[in-house]
Amino acid sequence: MNETPKNPFAEMMVMGQEWAKAMNPALEHFTPKGFEALFPTMPADMMETFMGKTFNPEGLDAKTKLLLTLSSLTIMGAQAEAQVRITVRHAVEAGATHQEIAETIGLAGMFAGVPAMTKSMELAREVLDAGPEEAEE
Repeated sequence: MNETPKNPFAEMMVMGQEWAKAMNPALEHFTPKGFEALFPTMPADMMETFMGKTFNPEGLDAKTKLLLTLSSLTIMGAQAEAQVRITVRHAVEAGATHQEIAETIGLAGMFAGVPAMTKSMELAREVLDAGPEEAEE
């Protein structure tokens, strides 16, 4: 009667993998990196249309919104690795410099703590080091 409780998240992952395998056997080996590849980087003008000032001319531009998103993802502990990498990719496309990305993560680290900031920096560095053509593979 001294049974260790099962991790409900691990159980959900197993159930999800079994479901995906039943739907399509190729999904058995699908990874978060594979999920990222489904989201190509939007061109800057498209991002500005949907995320920028098109519908609110007095509002924030797409680059600023993406940097705010990156800050939020960092403060959440940089646990959403795919989302951090995708956001960095889009921020670069929207005109953010490597310095602006680093400063955004660094500032968020004041609220998130050093481990979250370090993880977010590592994820951003993966994207920035890969360059635009390799980041989408």
